[in-house]
Amino acid sequence: MSTEQETVVEVATSIASVDPLTWDRIANPAGSAHDPFVSHAFLKALEASGAIGRRSGWAPQHLLLREGSVITGAMPLYVKSHSMGEFVFDQGWAEAYERNGLAYYPKLLCAVPVTPVPGRRLLVETGDNAEAREGKLVEAALELTRRLGASSLHVTFLTGGEARRLGAMGLLQRTGTQYHWTNAGYGSFEDFLGTVTSRKRKALRRERRDALAPGIAVEWVRGRDLTEAHWDAFFAFYIDTGNRKWGSPYLNRRFFSLLGEAMADRCLLVMCKREGRYVAGALNIIGGDALYGRYWGCIESHPFLHFEVCYYQAIDYAIAHGLKRVEAGAGGEHKLVRGYLPEPTYSAHWIADPRFRKAIADFLVRETDFVERQSEAMAAIAPFRKGPRLEE
Repeated sequence: MSTEQETVVEVATSIASVDPLTWDRIANPAGSAHDPFVSHAFLKALEASGAIGRRSGWAPQHLLLREGSVITGAMPLYVKSHSMGEFVFDQGWAEAYERNGLAYYPKLLCAVPVTPVPGRRLLVETGDNAEAREGKLVEAALELTRRLGASSLHVTFLTGGEARRLGAMGLLQRTGTQYHWTNAGYGSFEDFLGTVTSRKRKALRRERRDALAPGIAVEWVRGRDLTEAHWDAFFAFYIDTGNRKWGSPYLNRRFFSLLGEAMADRCLLVMCKREGRYVAGALNIIGGDALYGRYWGCIESHPFLHFEVCYYQAIDYAIAHGLKRVEAGAGGEHKLVRGYLPEPTYSAHWIADPRFRKAIADFLVRETDFVERQSEAMAAIAPFRKGPRLEE
């Protein structure tokens, strides 16, 4: 039985230096629904492509908890020199620091880079010692924050249970909202439409019809059918959206090739072809019990095509493959009228400066109240008709 003296926390400056089987054993333990985003393959594709690394402002500092000769915990951790690609926005905090002559960067971030998907962030072996192992990882991350002279430690898109436990350790808690679609045992898209109001049902059918009216055909491409030609086409779509929305896309072309090599069976490209060429597409990642919408883009603009490719096709796929839900990414209240309901997301924050810690804590109280009231208001105008729905 391990003793306190036999327990150490090590820092890995690249995911490639960690044995994949060891990482995946604790990231996706047996009996749990597979989370592809904390898998060794996904994190390695980000780093090996150069999309994530010191030059991009994401310097890996992954923590490994070792008990004797066995690694029993891990924490995907990065030193950040900016706040891009996080989707939990703290730029206002950074500006307040700077106005007071303080440096907000570097900061430490525990997250899956450029991926606003909720899931476990404190990756520990399950069992009686799980919470104690989580505590050791957090203590080590706080110690590293102090040692590096960083302003703060942030853990984003963690589970509700993790958020509560980190709150008990003194980290500030922040709540956000995403819109997810839940599969209540539907046999078809028409079954799902049967649960929404008549007016909305007609609108959704019309959107689907009009989206494909210009002679657009939809393909689902995954596994061994994925080719570099598919990734070339999709990357053009991704770049178009990235240039318009972010100014500079986060990911590079090599990332998608590496992703396809390592996780082809987890990748679903929904591709749209018109007159013999691909004109739009969306990348989804397939989890153990969910479909995760990640990126969308197009080189031709057609009414409602975004909704068809990103939301309705995802629902079709989830129903056909028995997945419990579709998580369609950050933002987007427009998802509500298409059957995606508000779900809370969580983050936890430790601020080194006590004055700013108090100011941010006061801000979060007000923000949390606003987020909760907004989510309640959104849920109240959901398109579902009143009365019983299909059993889950």
